Amino acid sequence: MISVKKFAFNPFQVNTYLLYDETAECVIIDAGMDGDFEETEITEYINNHNLKPVMLMLTHAHIDHIVGNNFIADTYSLPLTAHKDCVPFLTNATAYAATFGLTMDKVKNIDNYIDENKEIKFGNSKLKVLYTPGHANGSLCFYSPEDNFVITGDVLFNQSIGRTDLPTGNYDLLQQSIWEKLFALPDETVVYPGHGPDTSIGFEKVNNPFVAIGRE
Repeated sequence: MISVKKFAFNPFQVNTYLLYDETAECVIIDAGMDGDFEETEITEYINNHNLKPVMLMLTHAHIDHIVGNNFIADTYSLPLTAHKDCVPFLTNATAYAATFGLTMDKVKNIDNYIDENKEIKFGNSKLKVLYTPGHANGSLCFYSPEDNFVITGDVLFNQSIGRTDLPTGNYDLLQQSIWEKLFALPDETVVYPGHGPDTSIGFEKVNNPFVAIGRE
């Protein structure tokens, strides 16, 4: 069974997720920690629970979701796993970070490319990969059928969706990604978004003003 630990990091309050199971192997999704305090918070949790980080992954490569990549990759000697369409966002990430007051001395490049219908394996657990562009090219969601949850990054939030006014954003495409990929999941699926509180697929089908399609 996968346990999910959520941290809210950096001024954008990005949800960084630690997923781990009974083997103690864990994956880190969207490393958003910025500064010593936040770096200590996540490492202490890992140490106190005797976890073994085995993978660093991105839902997408906007600056608030990648600012902690170097720290995690260097601390635990982890490769970075993401969609190939995230690469352009990494090109000017250092300069872009500075405009928001974030500290990013170097950019961690992608080591392993993944795409839809791939499986992420760690410990005794598996995650399915869903390609969900619209907020940003390269956006992925990670779904666990066995444990009934999906990590959605900035695709789907509690009663909201990701913004589409940034480069590669496309409102119609984002709606399509949600309707075809996320709303195809069981209603009881827990949604762990990139910002804000958890929700569920069934709740969003009814209550999300941007993509609601009907009753639970």
